Amino acid sequence: MAILINKDTKVLVQAITGKSGSLQTKVMLEAGTQIVAGVTPGKGGQDIYGIPVYDYVCEAKKEHDFDTVISFVPPAGAKDSCFEAIDAGIRLLVLTTEEIPLQDVVEIIAYAKAHGTTLVGPGCAGVIAPGVCKVGAHPVRFFMPGEVGVVSKSGALSYEIGKTLTDNHIGQSSVVAIGGGPMWGFTQKDAIALYNQDPNTKVIVLLGEIGGGSEEEAAAYIKTHVTKPVVSLIVGRNAPQGKSLGHAGAIVNGNVGTAKTKIEALKDAGVHVVKNPTEMVDTIRALLD
Repeated sequence: MAILINKDTKVLVQAITGKSGSLQTKVMLEAGTQIVAGVTPGKGGQDIYGIPVYDYVCEAKKEHDFDTVISFVPPAGAKDSCFEAIDAGIRLLVLTTEEIPLQDVVEIIAYAKAHGTTLVGPGCAGVIAPGVCKVGAHPVRFFMPGEVGVVSKSGALSYEIGKTLTDNHIGQSSVVAIGGGPMWGFTQKDAIALYNQDPNTKVIVLLGEIGGGSEEEAAAYIKTHVTKPVVSLIVGRNAPQGKSLGHAGAIVNGNVGTAKTKIEALKDAGVHVVKNPTEMVDTIRALLD
């Protein structure tokens, strides 16, 4: 079992004929993902890797059963394409697009919530269940099946930690990269809640960074609801105040969002806070033994 996706997940790819869409479609297929259709307006009637392409999601929905959409649509068209996907009654929308206007992000998040669609993103690397399925950009070779559930804002950090765990023969149940913010659909807290309920996840890993209050919110939830061990690595500890890590949500402002406040909140919640990937491996290995 994995969170968000599984072997039965059926996927439609928006902007499937574009550079990113076609590249990631090929890799997702190789990972075992069931991609049943794609959409690019004006390209209907074509196919790519044997997958039929439609002009509109509603056309694809008449011909195919899918519960998940991954979008590579550029920022200007992202809101309309997300609304179109959500209107198809999907369960999960993975929005990889970065630099979407903030007002559009607000409306996408609200529309998804109102229609019961789980939105991962925007600007995210998505989710992978190693050996089963992936809906996103995670490099398959960095991951292996196992019992550690990982959630990260940063896609690159999730790749690095996944590879570090795999190199040390520690497998993952799922790895989710939710995007750099400053606004998200699916949050760190949401991922932790699902991992806490997942029988195949024995240890939860929270990869955080300076900026915003989402790690503190996750810590409050962990303190009152989570029964499984949580290990956390917070990056950017030595960044000067006011500096960004490249993510819109990674800006420290006063005493909110600093590494110190996050670490204190997590430790208060009983989380195993580590200083580096090596210490993380040792801590997880001890918890799994």
